[in-house]
Amino acid sequence: MSSVPVVLKTEGLVKKFGGITATQNVNLSIVQGARHALIGPNGAGKTTLINLMTGVLEPTEGRITLEGVDITRMAPEQRVQRGLVRTFQINQLFASMTPLETLAMVVSQQQGLGGRWWQPLGANRKVVERCEQLLSLFRLTEVMNQRTEVLAYGKRRLLEMAIALACEPRVLLLDEPVAGVPAGEREELLHTVAALPADVSVMLIEHDMDLVFDFATRITVLVNGAVLTEGTPQEIANNPQVKSVYLGHSEELTHG
Repeated sequence: MSSVPVVLKTEGLVKKFGGITATQNVNLSIVQGARHALIGPNGAGKTTLINLMTGVLEPTEGRITLEGVDITRMAPEQRVQRGLVRTFQINQLFASMTPLETLAMVVSQQQGLGGRWWQPLGANRKVVERCEQLLSLFRLTEVMNQRTEVLAYGKRRLLEMAIALACEPRVLLLDEPVAGVPAGEREELLHTVAALPADVSVMLIEHDMDLVFDFATRITVLVNGAVLTEGTPQEIANNPQVKSVYLGHSEELTHG
């Protein structure tokens, strides 16, 4: 049986802020087509780790490779161009633009058309087709001509994910996709997360255990900046260390 190739890897990753070590010797491998979740209590170092992976922060020690290429010192935009794309916890969208306009801009840039995205939308059939695909996949077709600022919050999170996918990621880092989304809008988002293309490797950073256990086939638990353990959802659910150190009450991890 051939092993699945690793697409994103951290080796001995350390980040120190003065006398505080936020990330301690983190070794993490995301394989091709992964559905990988990163969990841990507040202050565990999840955001620091993601910021290191995406180039927002520079590590004190260690290295990061994407498809075998060392990206440790690469700028964030270079990492995006190489296929490492992140959605943010805080929604960052163009308020006055519609979902269709926003996606047309991103898709045009992705297809090498630069600033010509503003041309009449029908001018480039490939751009139109890709926008239609993304609007459909992320359940945005009905609101595609509404200004982003008037969209329901759940739809804005869906648009953020659509933008990330429009960047043609090889690895997609989903940073708390359901954070702040009202209960009534969550199901649509959860379905969309579940339906992400199989060839895109996804790492999910999330507090919502239902989503984590429904989505992930592999889970890494981070505590105090270090990897406590890693395994299948079942292994993590039954791990007494995880129950005591991370959640404190075992009932929160009783997912099938």
